[in-house]
Parts: sequence; C-alpha cells; structure tokens
Amino acid sequence: MFLFVNTIVLIGQPAERRQTREEYIQKFKDLAIKEMHHSGVPASITLAQGILESGDGNSPLAVYGKNHFGIKCHSGWTGKTMHLDDDEKNECFRKYNDVYDSYKDHSEFLKTRSRYAFLFDLKITDYKGWAKGLKKAGYATNPKYPDLLIGLIEKHKLYEYDNYAKVPPRKLNKTKTSNVLTTKSSSRIVKLHNNIKYVVVNDGDNIQNIANDFHMNIWQILKYNDLNQTDKIKYGEIIYLQPKKNKAKSDFHIVKEGETMRSISQLYGIKLNQLYKKNNIVLGSQPAVGTKLSLKKKKK
Repeated sequence: MFLFVNTIVLIGQPAERRQTREEYIQKFKDLAIKEMHHSGVPASITLAQGILESGDGNSPLAVYGKNHFGIKCHSGWTGKTMHLDDDEKNECFRKYNDVYDSYKDHSEFLKTRSRYAFLFDLKITDYKGWAKGLKKAGYATNPKYPDLLIGLIEKHKLYEYDNYAKVPPRKLNKTKTSNVLTTKSSSRIVKLHNNIKYVVVNDGDNIQNIANDFHMNIWQILKYNDLNQTDKIKYGEIIYLQPKKNKAKSDFHIVKEGETMRSISQLYGIKLNQLYKKNNIVLGSQPAVGTKLSLKKKKK
C-alpha cells in the first residue's frame, strides 16, 4: 500500500516491533476513560474501536497520522491530512499531532452528528447497545462490526473501564417531609420529582460545584439536564442528578409565556427529546403560547 503524507511517499510500515493488543490497551485506556468523562462515550467502545480501526495502533494511518479511528477529512476539516486507499483510491484522512487529539476528535465526531444522538440516551455501561447502535447509524459497513466490538470488549474485559463513570451511591437520609432527602456531608437538599433526584441551584452555584458535591462527572450533569458546556445555570433552577424519564406523571401541559421546551422538560422531569417526539415538534423549535403539550402519550 502506498501512503502519502505531506507529499512524501512512504511504502509499507515502520520496521519497529508491532505493538501488541495488551500494550495498546494499557497505553491508551486512560485516554479512553478521560474522554468518557468528557463526552459520555463508553471507554470500552472507544478502546474497541481504536483497536479495530488502527490494528492495535500499528496501521500506517495510526503510525504516521496518529489517527486511530479512521476518521476521514469530510467537509469543514482544516487540519492536516494524509491520503491512502480505503473504500476508494487515494482517500483523504485526518492527521493529528498526537493520539489524544484523535481520541478527542472521535468523541466530537459522535457527539456533533445527529445520527448518533440516540446513542447518548443509552446507559454508559450498555456497550452492546452502543456497538449495535454504531452499526445502525452507519459508522461501519461491515455487518459484523457490532459483533467484532462486543467480542473485543468481552475478551479483554474492556467493560470494566466503563465503571469509572458510574456515580458512587451517596448516602441519603429521608426526612419527615415527603419526597425530600438530605445529605450527611452537605447542606444541600436533594428532592424527588417524577422519581428522579434533583437539587435546586444555590446563589453562586455552577455545574462544577454540583458535580463535585455528588462525586459526578460534568458530562452527567450536562446530559441529564440537556445543557451545553457553555450554558450557565441560574439561581432556583432545577438540576437533575439522574436521567429524566420518557414520560411525566401529568398528562398535558399548556405552554405559558416565556416557557421553552427545555424548561417544560425540566419542570416535569421528562426527557427533552421525548417531549419533542410525543408532540411531533421539530427538534429545536419552540411551541406557541397556549399550545397543549402531551406529556405521556404521542399525539396522533
């Protein structure tokens, strides 16, 4: 195979000893865990894809381009590139300065493309669902792709690294007040709504503080509350500590002045994407004042 890097033609691969699979796992597992905390992509999936796509880090693309996931240039890519034969001859692939850039870009690739959005509704420990979902979303053309990922994860027990993202159980004591819990080591009051634990934002609070108080990762607070990294939380706002539900306890809600789909989602503890689906509303658009939104069943 001919590999073109910055107009210099390289033939074959380096003469150095090939890296073993176990060496690859030990070398890059911390990057996979770090990206899991940042993005919510299971570490097991990231590692398995890296192993599979890069040939344990020995492929020309991985060696010369630090590209461990076979991500092609696509429109809008302004970084370095390299070309090699893949599905077609002389295809353009992204080239990185270091392997971590490749891992970060892999996470961003999945997070920023709508066809992969449904994967982030899965539990982070559901590696089988992620593997099958990647194939369903068109990440790979090989019909055996999910089986290959699952096989790697189970053979090398990569699923153990997904447990690094689990939230340690916080000891909570029920008070005499219904649906209210208080923490032993914090003055925060944890309440229950739609059977989901949440706190109310205090004056001067930020996402980092809340995540730290409950030994959670920032991505979990963002995901559970439909927030972006640049969003600021406000005093009195509800912040859920667990995923919201697919439906609310109430049947309907009449939209009031100033309300948005997200604020209604937070009010009832229903997932934002489910609220859109149940009401046949285009994702990202907002309902008019007076609209009757269904909170349980999908509108016909």
